[in-house]
Amino acid sequence: MDAAPQPPRPVVTELRLSAFKSHRNAVFPLGPMTLLRGASGTGKSSALQAYEVLGRLAAGDTLGEALTAVEGGAPACVPHGARPDAQGRRGFRIGCTVDGPAGPVRLDMAVQAEPELRVVGERLTGAGRILLTTALRDPGRPKVEAAWHTAGSVPVTRAPLPDDRMGTALLPLRVAGKTAGQRMVLDAAEQVVVALRSVFACDPRPEVMRAPVVARDGRLRSACDNVAAVLGRTRHECVTRHAALVDAVGAGCRGQVDGLGVQALEGGRVRGVLARQRGPATPLERLGDGELRYLALCLVLLTGPGVLEVDPAAEVLPARQVLTVLADGLDRCLDGGQARELLDLAARMCRRGHIRLLGTVRGELARVVEEVDGAAVVDLGA
Repeated sequence: MDAAPQPPRPVVTELRLSAFKSHRNAVFPLGPMTLLRGASGTGKSSALQAYEVLGRLAAGDTLGEALTAVEGGAPACVPHGARPDAQGRRGFRIGCTVDGPAGPVRLDMAVQAEPELRVVGERLTGAGRILLTTALRDPGRPKVEAAWHTAGSVPVTRAPLPDDRMGTALLPLRVAGKTAGQRMVLDAAEQVVVALRSVFACDPRPEVMRAPVVARDGRLRSACDNVAAVLGRTRHECVTRHAALVDAVGAGCRGQVDGLGVQALEGGRVRGVLARQRGPATPLERLGDGELRYLALCLVLLTGPGVLEVDPAAEVLPARQVLTVLADGLDRCLDGGQARELLDLAARMCRRGHIRLLGTVRGELARVVEEVDGAAVVDLGA
């Protein structure tokens, strides 16, 4: 007997930047592996920043905390040249669509950046209905008026919500789920939150990856500065996955690579090494910038939330979650061979369904990404 089909995992399938930095009315379709290409200044990095902000808000961050993902904070998110209204207010608008068991669900947010940072409007829609709306009614209070679908004896429930948080992420704490309408709202909200919060923004920084690290620091951070400790952990956790990592690293680093490990140092610290059958092991600090970035990105693609410094939804089984890796400058510092090997690895991992990738590319690689099987390319133009 065939197994019953599994419900789809919640994933973000569209990112909307209605008014964000250099973008106006921009819509980005997102597949398992999506690469943004374009010249400098076309807004590639801005798209990833907007996604990360949504992810942080879904995880429960305040607006101020979430906007630390953007250099310059909230004012830098306001479209250039946007004029303030009569009250001196300026802001930005971002949103996304999340597909999953509840069907396509749209989330749109309007944020006031000046003179005070606050959410001034939010809308959650799904199944042809408006499931949640919020609006700023009284600028003198740190609250928005929220209304969500009930479909009971009272069709809509109204209550105040904080004006510095994503209302959708607060709904599971506010909605009882007693009526069919309330359960529809909960299913949609939980689908959006699960998809958005499963994000790892990765930007390996070679200048901080070469120093020894504390051995027990075993969850990889975004800058990958503790990569040595993570290698010391992961080499014992899954022999098959570690062997795949060694093969991948060998394809992108000079000389034959026969293993990845660590050397113990004084004070409980370790440094990463590449083992070689011929000659001594090569410490990570001797690798070039491109080799270090390549190694770190391979490690990210071949591991999962348990190894990365992310906060996945604990109430959802790991097998039903999808980790989205945000990689700005995916091909930065890499030569053509390293970049192509990394893209092929990413495509293979994304086809398995547990990892998605949203990255930016430029330079020579931007001209050949369409040749990578499974890669969807969004061209931001010159």
